[in-house]
Amino acid sequence: MSSKRIALYPCSPNTVRGTSTKLSASKDKVVYANGKTVIIRDLKNAALSTTFSGHAYNTTVARFSPSGFYCASADTTGTVKIWDTIGEDQSVKGEYKVLSGKVNDLAWDGESKRIIAVGDGREKFGHAFLADSGSSTGQISGHSKVINAVSIRHQRPFRAATASDDNSIVFHQGVPFKYDKTIRTHTKFVQDVQFGPSGDHFASVGSDSKIFLYDGKTGETVAEITDSPHKGTIMSCSWSPDNKSFFTTSLDCTVRLWDIEARKSLQAWTVGSGVPNQQVGGVWSGISDLVSLSMSGDLNVFDPRTADKPARILQSPQKAITAASSTSSSTFFAGSADGRVLSYDVDSTSSDAVQLVGGTLHTSLVSGMATASSGKVFTTGYDDHIREIEGSAYTPASIPSLSQPKSVAVTSDETVFVAGISSVEAIRNNQRVFELKPSYAPSVVGAGGNVVAVGGEDKRVHVHTWNGNTLTEERVLPESEGTITALAVSSDGAMIVQGNSSGKIALYHSQTGEPVPTRWDWHTARISSLAFLPTLSSPPTHVVSGSLDTNVYIWSLENISKRVLIKGAGPGGVNCVIWLGDARVTDGKKTGRILSAGADGCVRVWEVELPGK
Repeated sequence: MSSKRIALYPCSPNTVRGTSTKLSASKDKVVYANGKTVIIRDLKNAALSTTFSGHAYNTTVARFSPSGFYCASADTTGTVKIWDTIGEDQSVKGEYKVLSGKVNDLAWDGESKRIIAVGDGREKFGHAFLADSGSSTGQISGHSKVINAVSIRHQRPFRAATASDDNSIVFHQGVPFKYDKTIRTHTKFVQDVQFGPSGDHFASVGSDSKIFLYDGKTGETVAEITDSPHKGTIMSCSWSPDNKSFFTTSLDCTVRLWDIEARKSLQAWTVGSGVPNQQVGGVWSGISDLVSLSMSGDLNVFDPRTADKPARILQSPQKAITAASSTSSSTFFAGSADGRVLSYDVDSTSSDAVQLVGGTLHTSLVSGMATASSGKVFTTGYDDHIREIEGSAYTPASIPSLSQPKSVAVTSDETVFVAGISSVEAIRNNQRVFELKPSYAPSVVGAGGNVVAVGGEDKRVHVHTWNGNTLTEERVLPESEGTITALAVSSDGAMIVQGNSSGKIALYHSQTGEPVPTRWDWHTARISSLAFLPTLSSPPTHVVSGSLDTNVYIWSLENISKRVLIKGAGPGGVNCVIWLGDARVTDGKKTGRILSAGADGCVRVWEVELPGK
């Protein structure tokens, strides 16, 4: 029995205030780092993106080789990995420890053979090496502080320029690379330096809001571009493929396009205002796509032929996805640890398949999400509020919760049940209609039909019935091996599946409390999410589970011994799994579509052959 990934919706680049974020492009793809993951994002269709999860520590920068066949990525410990971008298995070609601290930037030479890594270190701030063997190919010296950026001239004779927090640029001769001269044109930190594609010039930008041009062969200063300057720190610069212009991004929330010959500003775009819209990175992709990065993680794609605003804005979660809920067989919402909620459309192939939900968002982690039969979506957050999404935006109504909410579920009469750290409350039509103060601490809630099940830190599931006004406890299921961390009730209320902190899953009849013998104990860590395959009339046939052990299992209720494993479905841990629509028949086989999301902020959609009788 098989499973295949049919879509991957990526997270946004990681951003740090006041720090330049490096982006790299090859054709229609942009590569960047977030957490321990390196993302290759397709600018035309986000679902075609791919990720690399081979780093053990947080990644800082990734760069495509000029050939486009390889990518070099680095992390906070000074390790650089070179890996294949074409093959499915993303085989690692080389792994080298180059610095004792964080790597801030990488640069390939024009032959895709040599790499310079720069950043923070004890004995040195940069290292030049061969991509194949890791052996040294020169010395990067001349700086007294952390190096922020590096660029290598792609033509022979090779030259390299490094930019540092010591307010200087060091020009290196090559190969092997050796110190040639120090350039002191900037008066504050130098944030970025880039050679043009032809190698005739290189440009530098810095915290003094200045832009300088230099001769690519000698390193002599050619000019300072002073026409209509930026009013804040310039974080990046990137050249056009024809070498006639380059663009810069700045903390003054603007992106400017510059003409090399005339030394003048050709165009300026303003991207909103305030800290979230500060521009902290940029890269020229393809022929006419200027991609800039906002502090909020949004990628703004500009076209020089259109004037005042970005041609499109690519939005994604920047932090871990903590909750998700489907609204149809192709659309769903996902909420993240920073309070953002996004809507996804699996059937769309355009760049706007992922969009930020409008209205007032949660101000901190989204802890729960549930869809009512009417299509409304209810969300809870660690800002202690319950909010409601209608269409593609939050409604103005929000209700403060009695205690910090952990989980949310909706019954068939559209009553919303919220499990908090000390209470379970029922909300209907934006009014609290019932509250329960149990003797145990609730951890999770599930609902189906008129059955409401509450899992607690007492290692038990308490089964209640809801008559529209009151919750009545009917029975308590047998004690589990650990705290109940995930819970689902079938849509007819007949079955309850529970998962605990030790990775064990148990199935029960809700009317009698009788266990169904399953031995579903293949997970090795906390169960984070469970869901029954939605069925209109017949009893439930399959359950999907996601766990901190990064795996997703699909279990059969028709034949308890049958299961399908999706190994490594969510690097860092799976936080939520949901079904997209009901079962379908594909090529004579019964299949289902599953969504998994978690710690890496990426959403993956899988097509799975359902285990049968």
